[in-house]
Amino acid sequence: MSDGSKIVEIFSDGACSGNPGPGGYGTILRYGDHVKELSGYDPHTTNNRMELLGAIAGLETLTRPCRARVTTDSQYVMKGMTEWIDGWVRRGWKNSKKQDVVNRDLWERLLVLCRKHQVEWCWVRGHDGHVENERCDELARAAIATHR
Repeated sequence: MSDGSKIVEIFSDGACSGNPGPGGYGTILRYGDHVKELSGYDPHTTNNRMELLGAIAGLETLTRPCRARVTTDSQYVMKGMTEWIDGWVRRGWKNSKKQDVVNRDLWERLLVLCRKHQVEWCWVRGHDGHVENERCDELARAAIATHR
């Protein structure tokens, strides 16, 4: 693990034009003075998948195990990682209603990343003036617009 003094900050957001429809995500990584912006696009997806992919993209960018704080405006991602995922795994990827967990492929990718890194999850209200969240939203929407 890292020396414990610094945390990689990851901010992510997803967007969809229609749900399902064309989607994008935006991610910002910040470590000290270093900032990196990422975005991605999918021609047919859902908002929740894009929210998950934004967080995944940030964590997949890290080249060695470290401490990371992921900030998202998605209650789905936040609660999924902090409240629901342990039960899903225990129940063989079934939710509380005994149905298959939606987006299992992405949840599994995220879980592997969270086992590699020491991840803290933070939630912020979307479209509420949070500078990095607003920028991630811009990146996500630009990714959609670029591919139209």
